[in-house]
Amino acid sequence: MNKNMLVLAYLGDSIYETYIRKYLIDKGISKVNTLQSEAIKYVSAKGQASILKDMIDNNFLTLEEMNIVKCARNHKNNHKPKNCDIQTYKYATGLEALIGYLYYENNIDRIDEIMDYILNKIV
Repeated sequence: MNKNMLVLAYLGDSIYETYIRKYLIDKGISKVNTLQSEAIKYVSAKGQASILKDMIDNNFLTLEEMNIVKCARNHKNNHKPKNCDIQTYKYATGLEALIGYLYYENNIDRIDEIMDYILNKIV
């Protein structure tokens, strides 16, 4: 795979947020302001980093997926996050890059498994 990790994270961020938005709509939330405030709880770098660490601790990811995450976490980036420390930001980027990679590879079943895992942990 010869893709830029930050490009995959950019893609993965949108896919991840789409899953979260659908989940919240499926819960019956119908006010846009409420949807937005609820979505923020799920898509924060701190939340994403925490869930990725949980997946790693529970050996939920394959070796290939771990390699994607590590590559994304170690990718040189000059961006300074405003709302979290750099390590938290890098973990969140790792999760987003993984989702982006799986989407790019058209592995929707695995994205579904990962998002089920995430949503069951968060709820």
